[in-house]
Amino acid sequence: MSFDLSDKVALVTGASRGLGLGFAKTLAKAGASVAMTSRTLSSLDGPCDEVELLGARTAKIGLDVRNHQSIKDAIGEVIDTFGRIDILVNNAGCNVRKPAADVQWEDWNLVLDTNLRGAFFVAQEVARHMAKQQYGRIINIGSVTCVAGYAGLGPYGASRGGTKQLTMSLAHDWGGDGITVNCLAPGWFKTEQNKVMYEQEGWVDYLCERIPLGRPGAPGDLAGPLLLLASDASQYITGQTLLVDGGISVGAVRATTEQSCQRGDVPG
Repeated sequence: MSFDLSDKVALVTGASRGLGLGFAKTLAKAGASVAMTSRTLSSLDGPCDEVELLGARTAKIGLDVRNHQSIKDAIGEVIDTFGRIDILVNNAGCNVRKPAADVQWEDWNLVLDTNLRGAFFVAQEVARHMAKQQYGRIINIGSVTCVAGYAGLGPYGASRGGTKQLTMSLAHDWGGDGITVNCLAPGWFKTEQNKVMYEQEGWVDYLCERIPLGRPGAPGDLAGPLLLLASDASQYITGQTLLVDGGISVGAVRATTEQSCQRGDVPG
């Protein structure tokens, strides 16, 4: 099975920074041409230059996933530029971090309209073209909150849980059209949305105690899983959620040897 993406065209939404930019670079290194989207077109200038330096053909596309016409126009522009879309990385997203009692009506709409409704209608528009070519790889970007709940993340968790369920439904809908649909669900990775939390040393220590591999995610940790789902190596994988979380979703809490001995957990 090949992880080579030469002659493939990938679309990455929300690609101006963070994980989205990392996804674009990973696909470019594997040989794909990459269309990169952002609500603010100028924010793609530097990122597109970075991806082009890897040898990839790129395109900057303006896209607001909360606007249906913007979605249609953006996908049409990608088709006009490259002639096809083989891979969609449905990455655009946002978060509002608040205690549940403080969440406003507008907060809920912003998060769900971006992360869930937007992801669906981008996938729908792209799938129309993939179906014509009887080939496609749709990768919805979720998170560990697809399967776990955290305080202060009510709307976000609802949107990501919905992403997981949506992925399974779309996989069934479009399997006959040669399209696989999977969800790539990162655990705790440092991004613009959560970087303030990583500035708290105590919080990072608390987090690492709950990750069996003992550390938060690094950008390179997502490259292999992304290539698996984007390439022909995953031709018989669809409807699945691939957690890349260092094991935090197992619900474990790491303990020191001394603590384990005191509880009698270590075989003698």
